[in-house]
Amino acid sequence: MIGAIADDLTGAAEIGGIGLRLGLQAEIIMDSASLADSGADLLCWDTDSRSCRPEEAARRTAEAATRLTAAGCSRIYKKVDSVLRGNVIPELEAILRELHLRRAMLAPANPSLGRIIRDGHYFVRGKPIHETEFGHDPHHPRLSSRALDLVASPGQFKLHVCPPGADLPPSGISLLEVATSDDVRAWAACWRPDTLAAGGAEFFGAWLAKWVGAESMAIQMHDEPSPLGKRIQELFICGTTSESSREFIQAERESGTPVFNLPGNLVHGAEFTQSDGVALATQARDALQKHPRIILSVGLPLIREPGLALRMTPLLVQVAEEVIQQANPERIYAEGGATAVELVRRMQWKRLPVVRELAPGVTVLHVPGGKALNFIIKPGTYVWPASIKQAVTR
Repeated sequence: MIGAIADDLTGAAEIGGIGLRLGLQAEIIMDSASLADSGADLLCWDTDSRSCRPEEAARRTAEAATRLTAAGCSRIYKKVDSVLRGNVIPELEAILRELHLRRAMLAPANPSLGRIIRDGHYFVRGKPIHETEFGHDPHHPRLSSRALDLVASPGQFKLHVCPPGADLPPSGISLLEVATSDDVRAWAACWRPDTLAAGGAEFFGAWLAKWVGAESMAIQMHDEPSPLGKRIQELFICGTTSESSREFIQAERESGTPVFNLPGNLVHGAEFTQSDGVALATQARDALQKHPRIILSVGLPLIREPGLALRMTPLLVQVAEEVIQQANPERIYAEGGATAVELVRRMQWKRLPVVRELAPGVTVLHVPGGKALNFIIKPGTYVWPASIKQAVTR
């Protein structure tokens, strides 16, 4: 059994989707109680620690490592954000101490998505990362392209930057440069049991392929079909203001999909009461009775203020919860880890089996219960696959 620790829900689901692609039964777990009686081959633990204080993030991560090991996981992978947001170093150090390891391999970049580290600098589709939308992230702005500037200084373990082909130091945290998928696979081949493997989804796939006998990571995705003769109701919860999210919402609006936004005056501190939420949810529910799909959106331009971003997510999910209770849609889509985990908390979903991977990072989770409900999530900066980016008329 393999354990993966991620600092947000979309990261955990992305890892679970890769495991499913390679033939493993994968499950997302939210706390230690969810470990009981799990028969999965791959357990993906969401510590929800990206925005925590470093000390709390380290505590949660160490607990996850301890619990997963006690549950029978013989190998642990630490999933980090591909652009190094969050408490990357404190969490890595916590696992190294907990598992009594001396070194870690950290390969966050995903070359297949145009995210690379070369000559000590991070680039996204050819641009220095601080010149992209990641430079305006409200919680973790990437203000430099220098890879070492994107992470906190280590405490106990020394941090090294290693170009492709270099020998790994015998101890410390090695931040691995990768410019191609071949680089990712070459680094994965260097892993040894005395080393913690950590990084993004692409490195996890190459590392995992060593253990499941996969010769390649050829992607075989699956569309999300509608049952014949049945009209599927879909609820989208778009809690990010990323470029990909804004483009998706605009295209859906132009195709006739109803879009419901939070009031614009919330930016100026206006109150949003419970009754306001119910009223907006009722409008959305009525639209869902006439249309196969609706979208709930923050409805604001790019948010750069952390406090405002933190305030918007619970309000949006409050409305979404009311729509779910009133309309019972068969599919729920969530953009962004903060949005997804806020909904999971409110709905009290504790264990989410991975049932399908629609595209890299776009994962279908099953919500256990009496009704067949699928929960589809993705990171905020990823795009929905072509099969989803059109209004459903089936």
